Amino acid sequence: MKRTPPWPALWPALVLALTVGQLAVATFVPGIDQFEGKAFGARLVAYPVMMLVVPAVWWLHARRTGSGGAVPWGAFALVMLPFLIDVTGNSLDLYDAVVWWDDANHYANWALLCGGIGLLLADHLGPPWVVVVAVTGIGAVLAIGWELGEWFTFIRQGTELDTAYEDTLGDEVLGTLGAFTSAVLMGWRARR
Repeated sequence: MKRTPPWPALWPALVLALTVGQLAVATFVPGIDQFEGKAFGARLVAYPVMMLVVPAVWWLHARRTGSGGAVPWGAFALVMLPFLIDVTGNSLDLYDAVVWWDDANHYANWALLCGGIGLLLADHLGPPWVVVVAVTGIGAVLAIGWELGEWFTFIRQGTELDTAYEDTLGDEVLGTLGAFTSAVLMGWRARR
């Protein structure tokens, strides 16, 4: 593997540290209303694991094949950034205070997440249309998985059950559209 300067690694490390720090506050500091009933104990475990899956898979693949090249720190940061944005939105109580925050997050966070995934995959997928289909498909599957995770951790026995169906469908559509946006950009990039 080719060595890269250490400072690009600071971006994903900073995103991870800021996310975990806010999750710890949300989990262990009592009496903060915006964190109540939103499964922050589960998030404290799940978010860091999910944030590190892509770098771990890349590292294992690079080690196994010897084809690592430069470490894609920017792609890793893009994959991790949606978790920080989600936690920060909760910390600032934006989900309750700003009507459109949740919808904007599902679109923008999936665009960021799939942008990072697309950067990792685009050079290996072939024609641009394959990149668009693959990145959009991955984003759609991840949007469904995310909504299932929300359902099992805090919606099914929480206060949001009455509006969950409509919200879930909207979130899946917005996540898929965000993935499609990144996929088109990755396809255009692959064409060039």
